[in-house]
Amino acid sequence: MKFIHTADWHLGKLVHGVYMTAEQREVLHQFIEVVREEQPDAVVIAGDLYDRSIPPTDAVELLDEILFTINVELKTPLVAIAGNHDSAERLSFGSSWYRHSQFYLSGKLSTNFMPFTINGVNFYLLPYTEPGIVRQLLEDDSIHTHQDAMKALIGKIEETINPNEPNVLVGHAFVLGGQTSDSERILSVGGSGCVAAELFAPFSYTALGHLHSPDAIHHSRVKYSGSLLKYSFSEAKQKKSIAIIEMDGKGQFTHRYRTLTPTHDMRELEGYMDELLDPQFYEKERTNDYLKITLLDEGTLMDPINKLRQVYPNVLHLERKIDVIDRKKKQVLRAARSEKKSEIELFEQFYTEMTTAEFSPDKKAAMAEIIEKVLRGEGAVK
Repeated sequence: MKFIHTADWHLGKLVHGVYMTAEQREVLHQFIEVVREEQPDAVVIAGDLYDRSIPPTDAVELLDEILFTINVELKTPLVAIAGNHDSAERLSFGSSWYRHSQFYLSGKLSTNFMPFTINGVNFYLLPYTEPGIVRQLLEDDSIHTHQDAMKALIGKIEETINPNEPNVLVGHAFVLGGQTSDSERILSVGGSGCVAAELFAPFSYTALGHLHSPDAIHHSRVKYSGSLLKYSFSEAKQKKSIAIIEMDGKGQFTHRYRTLTPTHDMRELEGYMDELLDPQFYEKERTNDYLKITLLDEGTLMDPINKLRQVYPNVLHLERKIDVIDRKKKQVLRAARSEKKSEIELFEQFYTEMTTAEFSPDKKAAMAEIIEKVLRGEGAVK
């Protein structure tokens, strides 16, 4: 049995003031071509089809077009769940009759924990649900965290699961230890939004959504597909892909990736203004990509963003290296003050961060004497 694992489409996404719908349409048309070529037995979408609970009209129309093409025109079964960005109620609309064309969509969690079976593989669907809702649904007052909720839900599944058959869980969760990016919404404060990978032990394969990198965790049977596109500059170095899973009757599987190519990549550039505007430099660059540019210049610059956009029309973010360094210094000093360090300890920390030289005992003694004189002059030492 072959299925494609994807997630985190985030249709209707707005990045630095730019709607990504055109980019999403392009990669989703590429995705349809992959479905034509691979001819999978199912396509699995593990949540966050939309970027918000009330998506823009063009995002709704795009999702309708893509799902219709895959499910009706290509006659490929679909398995999908709601993520934390989706509206469970909106996605649930029509799900009862979608099943007649093998479109298995779970928007809202229910007490029916039976799987959908496609070509001998059992698919268990757990849409994103807050712990409080799970607590009410299962009438279990001990559920307070996402870990508690996932453990209880999988416990319900285990009551009827056949361990001798291939079983796939489709979920949307933040697995403990996963690598995050700036475009992912925090599920809960502290560590209460995380779940342990060990919870998914009963399943042959766990198809997850939420974290945007396919390398967010390294586990033999628990996998993230990652998002279709880069949605923040913290994802600039990630390789986006979709996962092709081929599973046998015992639940053993092979796992490979296929990449999709966006019209405009999302990248970071760093350099001096003159260098970036030099044709010998930018003629070698993909100037139409979505860019975050960090300038190394220290002096005054007149209207840098508009000058850069004459060459790089899709500059989405511009910053100065010196400003970044200053912010980091201030953060370090604030953190140090919050630790209630002495003046000499603060200076030692500053010295070691700003230089590569050793803060020797002689330097420390000399600085301590200077600090004492200053404090005496201010009346702080008596």
